Amino acid sequence: MLSPLNGWQAIASSVLGTSHQKRGQPCQDAHAWDILGPGLVVAAVADGAGSASLSDVGAQVATRTAVEQIKRQWDRLAAEQSEVCWEALLGEVLEHAQNAIAAESLTRDVEVRQLATTLLILVASSQEVAVAQIGDGAVVIGDRQGHITALTQPENGEYANETTFLISPNALESAQIKVWEGEIAHFALFSDGLQRLALKLPEGTPHAPFFTPLFRFVDQMEDSQAAESELQGFLSHPRITERTDDDLTMVLGSLKSINN
Repeated sequence: MLSPLNGWQAIASSVLGTSHQKRGQPCQDAHAWDILGPGLVVAAVADGAGSASLSDVGAQVATRTAVEQIKRQWDRLAAEQSEVCWEALLGEVLEHAQNAIAAESLTRDVEVRQLATTLLILVASSQEVAVAQIGDGAVVIGDRQGHITALTQPENGEYANETTFLISPNALESAQIKVWEGEIAHFALFSDGLQRLALKLPEGTPHAPFFTPLFRFVDQMEDSQAAESELQGFLSHPRITERTDDDLTMVLGSLKSINN
């Protein structure tokens, strides 16, 4: 745990893709995050299926449920942050999110596939990061030495252009769950609209020139509202939208310390 003089700061934005603008569709991405204590942060990103009529709702339900479930487990996290504990907890959170989407489909009297979405989750302290992912997008972290690492990679289904969704029958069994130990300084969660710009594909390694200025930006921000507006402007800029027409979501975090 960090002292009260240390802690996480984060910003996030979801931007409607140009292809969705042309079709009059809502943004089907969603995000949520919260600071759980001086040294613990949780974040989630979801990308609703383009072919599902209520996937924007599914993405919102998934991210909100994931963050709420992690918050409910705060005492458990504070008491035991072992790898086994993290893996069990994140598996439970994914299942809760899956059940929440199923419940939402019953409430709306629609087939659950209409709320199909991916889900990425991160929980980070100063010395440990636990992540879970179903579907595409990725989670990337950076340390104080400038090393940037992808903890997850875009995950497709049986076919090249098929994505695994949270509602898929094998979703929980195929989930990427990973625990990384080390001194983390930054993190980024992002939906698949950004993965071709942010990752070297097909290997899935981070593209450092993309992340380095973003990590520096969140490090140096003084006003979170102004910084979120700048992040939204970055995601909406033609140099980004000319290369991807999908919805775009990113959550950025920086660990501030007394020495910063």
